[in-house]
Amino acid sequence: MKQVRFKAALLSLLLLALLLGVWHLATLQPAALPKAPGPALTAEQIEYAKLMGKDPAAGAGDSGTGGEVKKSGFPTLGQMAATVARQLADPFFDNGPNDKGVGLQLAYSLGRVALGYLIAAAVAIPLGFVIGMSPLAYRALDPFIQVLKPISPLAWMPLALYTIKDSSISGIFVIFICSVWPMLINTAFGVAGVRREWLNVARTLEVKPLRRAFEVILPAAAPTILTGMRISMGIAWLVIVAAEMLVGGTGIGYFVWNEWNNLSLPNVIFAILVIGIVGMLLDAMFARLQKAVTYAD
Repeated sequence: MKQVRFKAALLSLLLLALLLGVWHLATLQPAALPKAPGPALTAEQIEYAKLMGKDPAAGAGDSGTGGEVKKSGFPTLGQMAATVARQLADPFFDNGPNDKGVGLQLAYSLGRVALGYLIAAAVAIPLGFVIGMSPLAYRALDPFIQVLKPISPLAWMPLALYTIKDSSISGIFVIFICSVWPMLINTAFGVAGVRREWLNVARTLEVKPLRRAFEVILPAAAPTILTGMRISMGIAWLVIVAAEMLVGGTGIGYFVWNEWNNLSLPNVIFAILVIGIVGMLLDAMFARLQKAVTYAD
C-alpha cells in the first residue's frame, strides 16, 4: 500500500512538472522585430487592447528599441509566483469595500457555505429519515423532490433577491437549496436500505422507535448519509462562487469578478487555485469522516 501511494505521489509530481513546463513554454514570447512607427491609436483602440490583456504603451515602446521582449497578456510562472507571495504576505487586510485580502474574502464564503449547509442538514437528514422509514411519506413527497431537484440553484437567486432583499442571506439560501437534495435523497436511500434482520431483532427486543433510529438505523445508514453530505458540500462550494459573482459585495467569488474587472489576470488565476485547494480540503475532510463510519461486513 505504501509503495502504491509513493508511486501515485511521484506520478502526481511529474504531471505537475509537465503542466508547469507547458505553462512556461506557452508564455514565452519571442523578441520583437524592429517595426516602423504606425499611426497613433485612438482612445477606443487603447481601451479595447487593454481589455484583451495587451499593453499598447509597451508595444509602442518596442518600435524604437528593436530588442525588447513583447509583454504577454497571460501571466508567466514568475509573475504568478510574485502574485502568490504578495497575496499570502497579508491575506486578511481590509482597505475598504473593494479592497480586501483573499483570506478575508475566503472567510466570508466559508461562513455562508457553513450556515447554508448546516441549515440544509438540519432539514434534509430528519426528513430523509421520515421518507426512508415511511413508504407513504416517500410516495407523497417524491413528486415534489423530482420537480425541485433538477432546478439550477442559481435560478433561485432572482427570486431570493426579490423576496429576501439581502444579497448575503440570498447567497445562504442558494447554498441551502442546492445542498438539501443530495443529503435528503441519500439519507432516505440509506435508511430504506437498512437490513430487515436488524430491524426485526430490534422489534423482538422491544426497542423503542427513537432508540432504534439512533442505535440501529443511523449507524447502518451513516456511510450513505455522509456520501450525500459529501456531494452536497462539493455542490455548495461550487455554487457559492457563482452566486457571489452575481450578488457582489464580499466572498471569493466576488474577489474573482472584481480582479477580472481590474484586468488583473494573475490575481484571478490565484483565486481559482485557492478555490480548488479549499474544495479539495473540504472533500478530503468528508472522505475521512465517511471512511471512519464505514465498516466491512
